Amino acid sequence: MKATTSILQRIHSGKLIAALFCGSLLLCGAVACGAKPEPDEDEFMAQRNRMVETDIQRRGVSNPAVLQVMRTVPRHEFVLPQFRRRAYADSPLPIEAGQTISQPFIVASMTEAVNPQPTDIALEIGTGSGYQAAVLSPLVKHVYTIEIIEELARSAEEKLQRLGYDNVTVRHGDGFLGWPEAAPFDVIVVTAAPEEVPQPLIDQLKPGGRLVIPVGPTGQTQQLLLLTKDEAGEVHRQLLMPVRFVPMTGGPGAETE
Repeated sequence: MKATTSILQRIHSGKLIAALFCGSLLLCGAVACGAKPEPDEDEFMAQRNRMVETDIQRRGVSNPAVLQVMRTVPRHEFVLPQFRRRAYADSPLPIEAGQTISQPFIVASMTEAVNPQPTDIALEIGTGSGYQAAVLSPLVKHVYTIEIIEELARSAEEKLQRLGYDNVTVRHGDGFLGWPEAAPFDVIVVTAAPEEVPQPLIDQLKPGGRLVIPVGPTGQTQQLLLLTKDEAGEVHRQLLMPVRFVPMTGGPGAETE
């Protein structure tokens, strides 16, 4: 009987040790072995400030209003959950539907290039995650933004509403054609690259307006262009920098997804 009791005690002891061991493994996996808790809002703010100072301001973006917006807009809210820790690295990141969110320096540079003003009406082509629209929102009177992929349009609309960007209107549609009912626009920002600047966008640009757009073939280096329309309606082009963007889809005769 004593032998049986001793055996049972050893079995129960072994189970307890095994349970404690498994528990320690779970704790190790969750905390001690690399799974760090997500940064809080204060840490995200610190990361944004470092991003602006190191990756944006030092590289030549100087418009105070643009810099302030880049310090404020929570990019971590516009990336996939598994990439929130990397939200303030100066790199593009994957989003839904096989698309990407542009790197912060490019977003800031394109925003500065169009020199947004508080009375401006802005059009964005290629809503994507909604981040560029969120950056434009505090700088202009209203933002109209078009996304050809319905999943992205609905997701971006939900995020922008939840975060309080109430002066942004999202449409699922073909950005190649612009938004004739809301035209003309003071500012047009295009975040996907056609091979040529779509004529409807030029037509919808107000005299005195500014349009920034990447242009070039898919899979190769493209050129970021700034188009300005003078009061006589003549369009002037300025080359800004080499870039790489996802291709613009749609166009005459195309169907939206």
